[in-house]
Amino acid sequence: MCGIVGYVGPNRDGRAQDVVMEGLARLEYRGYDSAGLALIEGETDGGVASGVAVRKRSGKLANLKQLLQDSPMPESTTGIGHTRWATHGGPTDENAHPHYGGEDDRLALIHNGIIENFHSLKTSLLEQGVSFRSETDTEVAAHLVARAYDECKDLTEAMRRVVNDLEGAFTLLAVHADEPGVVVAARRNSPLVVGIGVGENFLGSDVAAFIGHTREALELANDQIVTITAEKAEVIGFDGTPTEGKAFHVDWDAAAAEKGGHSSFMEKEILEQPTAIASTLLGRTDAEGALVLDELRISEEQLRAVTKIVIVACGTAFYSGMTAKYAIEHWTRIPCEVELAHEFRYRDPVVDQHTLVVSISQSGETMDTLMAVKHARELGALTISICNTHGATIPRESDAVLYTHAGPEIAVASTKAFTAQITACYVLGLYLAQLRGGSYAEEAQQVMRELHEIPSKVETLLAGMDRVREIARFMADTRSVLFLGRHVGYPIALEGALKLKEIAYIHAEGFAAGELKHGPIALIEPGQPVFIVVPGPDTPHGLHGKVVSNIQEIRARGARTLVIAEEGDEDVVPFADEVIRVPQAPPLLEPLLTIVPLQVFAAELASAKGLDVDQPRNLAKSVTVE
Repeated sequence: MCGIVGYVGPNRDGRAQDVVMEGLARLEYRGYDSAGLALIEGETDGGVASGVAVRKRSGKLANLKQLLQDSPMPESTTGIGHTRWATHGGPTDENAHPHYGGEDDRLALIHNGIIENFHSLKTSLLEQGVSFRSETDTEVAAHLVARAYDECKDLTEAMRRVVNDLEGAFTLLAVHADEPGVVVAARRNSPLVVGIGVGENFLGSDVAAFIGHTREALELANDQIVTITAEKAEVIGFDGTPTEGKAFHVDWDAAAAEKGGHSSFMEKEILEQPTAIASTLLGRTDAEGALVLDELRISEEQLRAVTKIVIVACGTAFYSGMTAKYAIEHWTRIPCEVELAHEFRYRDPVVDQHTLVVSISQSGETMDTLMAVKHARELGALTISICNTHGATIPRESDAVLYTHAGPEIAVASTKAFTAQITACYVLGLYLAQLRGGSYAEEAQQVMRELHEIPSKVETLLAGMDRVREIARFMADTRSVLFLGRHVGYPIALEGALKLKEIAYIHAEGFAAGELKHGPIALIEPGQPVFIVVPGPDTPHGLHGKVVSNIQEIRARGARTLVIAEEGDEDVVPFADEVIRVPQAPPLLEPLLTIVPLQVFAAELASAKGLDVDQPRNLAKSVTVE
């Protein structure tokens, strides 16, 4: 979950601190319990340095910035930095990274992930007389690398020797005063990318760390070590075998990762949804309107042989998968299950070579989802990743990847990634329908035409959210909000509740509206706010009328009904305290519209409470631990 940055610049450049702090500012969404950096000080041309200077503070990055003003650091060409989401040990100054290793404090190390066997390793070090200054698993790695360096006098080799004794998921970055101008990093099941500059090189847990300096990057495979200097980046495997990273170009610039005048990243990203949806659709149809997914590395024959689809994901991504299930089954008539990734591999799932396992993860690093994908492959299933981050681990571990192209999402509470994930799932489902031919293919082309109209409808919807914001401000003191939906509106109700829980810290719960009378209606009391996502009047099976009846049931018991309904739907008006209108759309595409008011509502209510919308407590953007 943590954010990590590494930098080596040209001799006498002296800007390592500025580059590292800029990178940390862009990565603070990955963890903001504490922050710190280490710089090589007293560097010489080709010799050893006088030491490694470390500054770190608990709390947000602003606390570290204040410390740097009060206690300035030396100019340096080499540095590493870290923003932490606490796992082992609380968010204190002592537990903040970097950590020194050895008795002479000439090595400093930072870490993302969890070292699962740290306790046994620490016990052994304690028995050997090593003293510890923190409660973290990271400090164990720092001492081990320092000891290995004392033996071999080579930082890359020292890192290689240690990582083979570590268990778990981790990215480690280290610097040593005896090797100024060098940063060594290792990764196993945890994010790390290399930024390739001109006379300078970078490391980061996300390309956002260095996007202000270069858009050229290297993608690293699992169990690899990279050593960067100002002039080069060299990669080896954990076994010492030389190898190469995969070069790629980042297709967005630094401006995309800035607020751009908005009050929060979340507000900005909500407003970027028309572009995110359009970009996810871009280039995926030919001149005749047929879907073309050349990026998939799975043959058409294999996809035609699929008899079951299983979607695995967590949190918001799980709700996007739930939404997609309705559409995929309708368009393809292939059974589709949706599983929480952290439950999938523990329940002995029934999958085989004719099962397509689709993983959804914004970051592509979600550890629970990664482990589910690996388990699916072990069982012989085909795997496709839907992901927003180029070069991430889950796409590399999958047979194929479908990128969402939503651009960087900085706010911890996901918004544009959610709608882009639904869009990508729809594209995949329609492609499978097209491969089946006949009426399936004809419907797929028609739906794609309708999908291309959604971005403009979302844009129109976003322009009319003033009343939703007023309602949110009025409800700033509300202690509980319920959300109801049916069919594709059910996962939207769940996601609406999640958004409110994440950033406003109030009780919020989503229900399938038909389940209401089986228990949850006991929660309804006078004044209880309830959002109801109403399907369009054209939705099959008479669902529209059934949901209108649900509204009447809770209104009769005193609920305050906040109804999200299509333009022109007058049946809801007599039973709604507020009607929030969305543009008309085919029933299966409605979620791309109905979620928007709920996102706006959550963001505005949290802001009205004076809360940090982008960095809610206890959460991090990329969950890289199980």
